[in-house]
Amino acid sequence: MVDPGSTMGATIGVGVIGTGFMGKAHALAYQTAASLFSLPARPILEMVADNVRAGAERAQRSFGFRRMTEDWRELIADPKIAIVSITTPTGLHHEMALAAIAAGKHVHCEKPLAANEADARGMMEAAEAAGIATQVGFNYLKNPLLGLTREMISAGELGEITSFRGIHAEDYMADPEMPFSWRLEPAGGGVLADLGSHIIGLARFLLGPIVSVFADLETVVKERPVAPGQAERRTVTVDDIARLSVRFARGVGGTIEANWVASGRSMQLGFEVYGSKGGLAFTQERMNELLFYRAGGTRSQRGFVRIEAGPEHPPYGLFCPARGHQLGFNDLKTIEAAEFLAAIGGEPAKGPDFREGWEIQKVVDAARHSAESRSVLPVP
Repeated sequence: MVDPGSTMGATIGVGVIGTGFMGKAHALAYQTAASLFSLPARPILEMVADNVRAGAERAQRSFGFRRMTEDWRELIADPKIAIVSITTPTGLHHEMALAAIAAGKHVHCEKPLAANEADARGMMEAAEAAGIATQVGFNYLKNPLLGLTREMISAGELGEITSFRGIHAEDYMADPEMPFSWRLEPAGGGVLADLGSHIIGLARFLLGPIVSVFADLETVVKERPVAPGQAERRTVTVDDIARLSVRFARGVGGTIEANWVASGRSMQLGFEVYGSKGGLAFTQERMNELLFYRAGGTRSQRGFVRIEAGPEHPPYGLFCPARGHQLGFNDLKTIEAAEFLAAIGGEPAKGPDFREGWEIQKVVDAARHSAESRSVLPVP
């Protein structure tokens, strides 16, 4: 065990709250990071928490944790745990994170950071006052090709940036018989928070702060079954599609869409960014490829060139020495966990941390208020 405020030692204890898709992803990420990266301390999966005992026991066995609990507060209070990973529904993040921060733990929290800007700000301020490290689970930003994209934009490869188009579309809510879940609660935030936070974060990662937004939010499926196979239905009040027109601090305008009823799309997190000298295009559906267009040359030879991920794009080479063999979702999560561990050990933090999570949430909230008032609103 490593004290959060002390010099890093040989090991550091990790506790994960939540045993679903993201709970498993966090557990795998910490285990894999220890075998691939040179870390200041080796993460140990100390405890997993789930309010259903059977779920906690199953996760302990399958994920490789030393212990389990039905009470997340017990996990946070455990002296062997220095890192708390929060992988629960969004509405629970605020209380759990504040408790972990108060206990002096470093916090790795899934996105979106909180149900609203005020809660996100409170979490950020508490973490910064306590001097602990934080990480928000925007793991798609860890794709080496997105790092390359940002470098190319910063280096002027595209010239003066003129526009941005971004989308995150999936179809996991397209079936109207999909039961009502926590994502459809007001605290879940609808698609604007669930998927919109990803593409908003990506837009900020590439082009910087968003200063104004005009949004249109649409609920496509007006009601859903209260449970699988049930005739009783519950009214849906959150959005299924979010369409945003945004302006960046650098003066560039752009559009952003989030859509979880996009039939046939399983993972369309993508963007196109254009400039006076060229353009770049990317989609998570082909996450190991980046398309680059350079203006000029003969018309007969113009077109987008495919850049393929390989060892030349760190840290790809830690996973595989050969180009074209491809990284995956859990590899990005592993990079996220490794960078967080490095930041705890004193290396420069690469984030996104709670401050960036709050900045993203400010855009989400501004978009919601814009849709309600049907007006262009500044992002505070």
